[in-house]
Amino acid sequence: MGKLAGKVAVVTGGSKGIGAAIAKALAAEGAQVVVNYASSKAGADAVVQTITAAGGKAIAVQGDVSKAEQAHGLVDAAVKEFGQLDVLVNNSGVYEFAPIEQVTEEQYRRMFDVNVLGVLLSTQAALKHLGEGGSVINISSAATSLAPPASSVYTGTKGALDSITSVLANELGPRKIRVNAILPGIVETEGTHTAGFIGSDFERSAVTQTPLGRIGQPDDIAGVAVFLASDDARWLTGERLVASGGFR
Repeated sequence: MGKLAGKVAVVTGGSKGIGAAIAKALAAEGAQVVVNYASSKAGADAVVQTITAAGGKAIAVQGDVSKAEQAHGLVDAAVKEFGQLDVLVNNSGVYEFAPIEQVTEEQYRRMFDVNVLGVLLSTQAALKHLGEGGSVINISSAATSLAPPASSVYTGTKGALDSITSVLANELGPRKIRVNAILPGIVETEGTHTAGFIGSDFERSAVTQTPLGRIGQPDDIAGVAVFLASDDARWLTGERLVASGGFR
């Protein structure tokens, strides 16, 4: 029996990359999983198929978490299907790097709406159902300490998320709900390939500064999420776990 048997988890942005790996890993440990997606239905369906083919239970639910009605609808769908909610993984996120001279209002609003407001709305929706022992896991970024050039807006959203994690850990602790964050370093995903990070000088530089000598893979982050979702992490809240192979 897996360490998450009997638990129900919602993973926002679970159709690809880190979110997909987390959804699969939670299911492998026995959780019933809701795989949220904004636009990639095919990706979410593929994640669900992988989970169910391995004997797990999962459904895909569309929803833009930056919209209150859709964030609440996502959580309601999870409870309707599986009867409860125990784990929320706030993974949905967008990023676009640009030097300060090129930052636009549209970029700012898009990134803050999804990366920050989406976390607040999803957590707000989940609180109706999370009980004692509930776990909220926010996917932040090691960029908050690395502060890479041309990332002022993106890094700003993740800095806000780190602060929100600390506030909600204090606010929800009396309800016995834990709130923690994972701060991945550079991870090989569809997104980092599309952005041109993989195979670039940026990646090579990151590897040379990483004690473990490589960039991350989605499964490296998924294992940390399983830990935080489980009772193994029952005494952890308000933590920001940097998962970067030692790259600081």
